[in-house]
Amino acid sequence: MTEVIKTDVLVIGSGIGGLYFAVHMAEHARVTIITKKESSTSNTNWAQGGIAATIDSSDSADLHLSDTLIAGAGLCDREMVKLMVTEGPGHISRLMELGVNFTTSEGDSLHLGKEGGHSRNRIVHAKDLTGREVETALLEKVENHPNITLLEHHFAIELLTEHHLGIKTNDITCYGAYVLDSLQRQPKKILARITMLASGGLGHVYPYTTNPDIATGDGVAMGYRAGAEIANMEFIQFHPTSLYHPKAKSFLISEAVRGFGGVLRLKNGKEFMHKYDSRENLAPRDIVARAIDSEIKKSGEECVFLDVTHIDPDKTIEHFPNIHETCLGFGIDMTREMIPVVPAAHYSCGGIRVDSRGRTTLNRLYACGETSCTGVHGANRLASNSLLEALVFAWRSCMEIRDRLPSLSNSVDFPDWDDTGTVSPEEWILVSHNKREAQQVMNDYVGIVRSDLRLQRAKRRMDFLKEETEAYYKKTKITTQVLELRNLIKVSSIIIESAIKRRESRGLHFTTDYPEPDDKHFLQDTVLRSF
Repeated sequence: MTEVIKTDVLVIGSGIGGLYFAVHMAEHARVTIITKKESSTSNTNWAQGGIAATIDSSDSADLHLSDTLIAGAGLCDREMVKLMVTEGPGHISRLMELGVNFTTSEGDSLHLGKEGGHSRNRIVHAKDLTGREVETALLEKVENHPNITLLEHHFAIELLTEHHLGIKTNDITCYGAYVLDSLQRQPKKILARITMLASGGLGHVYPYTTNPDIATGDGVAMGYRAGAEIANMEFIQFHPTSLYHPKAKSFLISEAVRGFGGVLRLKNGKEFMHKYDSRENLAPRDIVARAIDSEIKKSGEECVFLDVTHIDPDKTIEHFPNIHETCLGFGIDMTREMIPVVPAAHYSCGGIRVDSRGRTTLNRLYACGETSCTGVHGANRLASNSLLEALVFAWRSCMEIRDRLPSLSNSVDFPDWDDTGTVSPEEWILVSHNKREAQQVMNDYVGIVRSDLRLQRAKRRMDFLKEETEAYYKKTKITTQVLELRNLIKVSSIIIESAIKRRESRGLHFTTDYPEPDDKHFLQDTVLRSF
């Protein structure tokens, strides 16, 4: 018998969106949070830069709106951006009420940083560990709330819909999820009146990423298989400056370092950003990433360098204590020598398509954070808008669900998880090999610069890996490794298909076959659905 858990609201994921949503939702309902590893393992916890918000008197929501639209290269949903920048500052206040300690200036006013693409100083931060500070405060509230149950090491396998009852319909409703307790190696059913997908990003689709190991695109893959609409998955943001070191595992050097005055240079010390954009080192991330990629290919070097040696060392250490300490651990004193950096997969602007209340195209299924596509990022995310987006739309979902819950039930009887005929996994080499091969295909053919030839090669190879992995999945008892591989390959295929459909260059999607934007045919979202 499969264990059954009933709850009012199921939250899949424990990043800022899921936790912020859960803390406020628990005032109105019983909430169960599942997270596939420890509760503090998420992209949020790794976020260094901060949260963009119009707080200073010299700033305005209109300026923030304009900066976001410019970065988004014509694809932002203007009304969704307006909601985000208008409602955002109020959520900074709510976080402070929840115990988040942001960095302050003299007089206890919030210290506001500046990052690429922003016309004003508006980045609220906790030194260079903003994500960790926010997540720590939210987790404390979650762990002490009587209406919240937090289940670590629980991996969502599939969303529960009518299709698991043998009912074929296009009007699909989500009733919870099949879940794997990875410590006990037991599947469970969690039945919920509402399900919130907040499972984070997909950086590990690529071999070089700033994301933690859990970022394998699970939410997008599950949503797609269940029939939800997925949008704009071709727009993968590569962070221009991850630490280049064999043992660094792509440690992120925050964009705030360039906002602080850091300068990108070649090995010989020459600057190069002036050749690519009038904003030079403060250009948006897509421009900076392509510039670095171009310079690396032209020079044959393995990296470029970020230089802050001209800035007062004490101020550098004060503003970036974690980056300074981490670099020292790798033998690099950033106050005395340049930091070697390369681009790495960082953020997905696409995801499960949602409306202004976080509703997906499936009944009772919501999504927030990087798993979702609200339309605020368009073709390129403006720095530090991601945590802001998660807060605003998680809150809006909470307010919507609060009013819906009394009329909903979770009494549908779904079958137990059926693993009849499966065997214990033996060919671990297939899992690890297919993961490495999928990542390398994405790196070689679906990276910063693309072409029709590269994308078609990627599709053929990914189709083979998908077929082989699905066959292995169906005959093998489920494990987290197999589930992650399956999701990673599914998301890779979605990215490839989306990139093939967009026959232009826009924002983060650059193809040598169509180097210019085509507003006549492609000033619209790329939308995919499995059926």
